[in-house]
Amino acid sequence: MTATDFAYYARNIYTVARSLNSQLADCDHSPGHVELLNMLARAVGSRNFQHFRAQVIAEKRLTRASETPVPVDYVALQQLSRYFDANSRLIRWPTKFSHQEPCLWVLWSKLPPRKTVSEHEMNQLLLANHRFEDPALLRREMKERKMLTRTRDGREYRRVERNPPSMALALIRFLSEA
Repeated sequence: MTATDFAYYARNIYTVARSLNSQLADCDHSPGHVELLNMLARAVGSRNFQHFRAQVIAEKRLTRASETPVPVDYVALQQLSRYFDANSRLIRWPTKFSHQEPCLWVLWSKLPPRKTVSEHEMNQLLLANHRFEDPALLRREMKERKMLTRTRDGREYRRVERNPPSMALALIRFLSEA
C-alpha cells in the first residue's frame, strides 16, 4: 500500500492530547500503527482512520472543483440574454448554433428534475417558457443534445441530470436574478 500524505488539523491541541491520553489509558497493550492512526483520527472527531481519510479526499476533490471558476464572457452573456423577455421566456429560436445550446440549458433548468413527464406535460412546460410556440423543435433539440431522454414511443420524457456548461450556467443565474 502506498503512503499518501494527509494534512492533520486539530482546532484545539489540548483536546487532542486529552483524547489520546484517554484512549491510550484504555489500551492494555502497546498499540500498533493502525490503532494509533485510529486514535489520532478519533482525537479530531472522525470515527476511525478510514473515515478521516475519506473526509480529507472528499474535501480536496470539492475544493479543487470550486477553486477553478471559468471566466464569463459578459458580452456574450448580454447577447444571449436578448433572446429572453423580462419573465425569462425564450422569445425566438437563435439562428446562431453557438447561441442555441445555452438557451436550451435555460429551458432545461426549468424542467422538473428526476421526474418522468408525458409528452403533453413536456409541451406545456416548454410552452410556458417560450413564446414562439414550437415545443417539438425544443424537445427534438434537447433530445439530440442529450439533455432529455424519452421512451421509444415518445410518450414519456425525463430530464438528464448534468452540469450545464459555464456559459449556460452564467445565463441561468443572470436570468434568475433579473
